[in-house]
Amino acid sequence: MTGGLHTLLRSLMPRRCPGCDAQLGASAGLCPACRATLRPQVQRHSPLHLHPTPHLVVLGPYRGVLGRSVKALKYGGSREVAGVLGAALASGVPSEWGVQGVSGVPLHRSRQQQRSFNQAELLGRATAERLGVPYLAALARQRSTGAQARRHASERRVAVQDAFVATGAPLPGTLLLVDDVLTTGSTLLACTRALQTAGVQRVYYAVVAR
Repeated sequence: MTGGLHTLLRSLMPRRCPGCDAQLGASAGLCPACRATLRPQVQRHSPLHLHPTPHLVVLGPYRGVLGRSVKALKYGGSREVAGVLGAALASGVPSEWGVQGVSGVPLHRSRQQQRSFNQAELLGRATAERLGVPYLAALARQRSTGAQARRHASERRVAVQDAFVATGAPLPGTLLLVDDVLTTGSTLLACTRALQTAGVQRVYYAVVAR
């Protein structure tokens, strides 16, 4: 299907914007008003780094347009949202980070079969495409860790300990790790340990919301 035909079909189909519930029209993923609210920030402080240094790109807090968009992607199957959010994340990645590849936090195979996609992978692929670097399936979740949302920080750390392993794919020295939401940072830190064990020297992060 050509891009023009795809745009025409989108404009003819009544679809609601996941971010604000307005009509999407010909827009993909989010309406222009919601897209205008996506302002990536480079943050120096987070649970992911001991010292204050730029290491994290985030679009904003987990509420409003971002909260609704993440839920629509994760639970509603609105995959076009990932392209919009991933491109916004990429626009905030500093060139001096020297990112050589992008990877998303993996789901366990049972969860991915249930959901039929991995939202972090969709975000990561969109981010990588905009940055002009490869997307790498760098990690695997070797055991199911269950739902993390209702767990306390200490329970999250225990749940994801040694849950991730490198897949054996060739990895660059500097990698951008992408996920949808940052809470305690336990999952991203567990992924980082696995990547560093596999030889990655520097890991930066990009999340939609925190």
